[in-house]
Amino acid sequence: MSRLLSVVVVLLLAACTQLPEKPAPPKPPAAERVQYVPTSFAALPGWERTRLEPSLRAFLSGCARAPAVLLGACGTATSIAIGDEAGARRFFEATFTPYALVSTESGDTGTITGYYEPVLRGSRLRDAINRFDARGETFKAPIIGWTADPVELFFLQIQGSGQLELENGDRIRLAYADQNGHPYRSLGRYLVDRGELTLDQASMQGIKSWAAVNPAKLQEALNVNASYVFFRESSDPRGVVGALGVPLVPQYSLAIDRRFIPLGAPVFLATTHPLSDEPLVRLAAAHDTGGAIRGVVRADLFWGTGPEAGAMAGRMRQTGKMWLLWPRGEALPKSD
Repeated sequence: MSRLLSVVVVLLLAACTQLPEKPAPPKPPAAERVQYVPTSFAALPGWERTRLEPSLRAFLSGCARAPAVLLGACGTATSIAIGDEAGARRFFEATFTPYALVSTESGDTGTITGYYEPVLRGSRLRDAINRFDARGETFKAPIIGWTADPVELFFLQIQGSGQLELENGDRIRLAYADQNGHPYRSLGRYLVDRGELTLDQASMQGIKSWAAVNPAKLQEALNVNASYVFFRESSDPRGVVGALGVPLVPQYSLAIDRRFIPLGAPVFLATTHPLSDEPLVRLAAAHDTGGAIRGVVRADLFWGTGPEAGAMAGRMRQTGKMWLLWPRGEALPKSD
């Protein structure tokens, strides 16, 4: 009997050793991180040909809300006369060190898009034409006004600010107030995935053209994005105000991911013009953020107000590289 039990135990142990091990749970993807690679101004593409006096003014416009590490540079910048291009160049080259932004996910190259301040025609009161509100019917927020075009209203949400032009010509400036907490889902990507558009057609203009010939499919497509932006009326005479709390400068203000680039800092951008291979190099200032602007080498260039700015911003989805200009001798930013 003892021998039989021994054989049974041995067989059981052998069976146990042959059972497959439970697979280890998959590791979550590593969070994107940034590497700041010091370089020289001479290595920046097009640096010697880039006008810097407008960049200086854009940098100065953010100084009222800039972090303490930039205040010394702000003080020096105030001494440079308006229009002094040579002085602006000396200031940047003497005050800052350029650092190439390199991502652990995408290397030194990323996506550069554009945004603008749209102007929608509308009304304070709902009527047969203006029946889409700037608040959302499922939310208990006050209605500021009404507009006739749900697609224009959708893109107002994407831009995060805009103006509503009333019948008498008066304009209401709509500033960002809050967001409902739902993640943004791209309408362009949805239409591409459904075979409605090709990737190169998925610009703002392409989506508007699709909507015009597919009214029966429009509401279903708009419902894909559950994210909703609330607005507030703004009487600020300075214009569009970004996340830093200062007015945006057309073609010299950037929305960036503040995990990697501090607001207020100068950022050198090397990309191309919308739908073109023509170089677009610009020393801009990090004045804003955006829900879709996520990543080390990722930026949104502010083009200004109205249809001409919208034509540029809506077509812009270029590849590009970015360099952070950081005060000499100061510790580099700590990324989150």
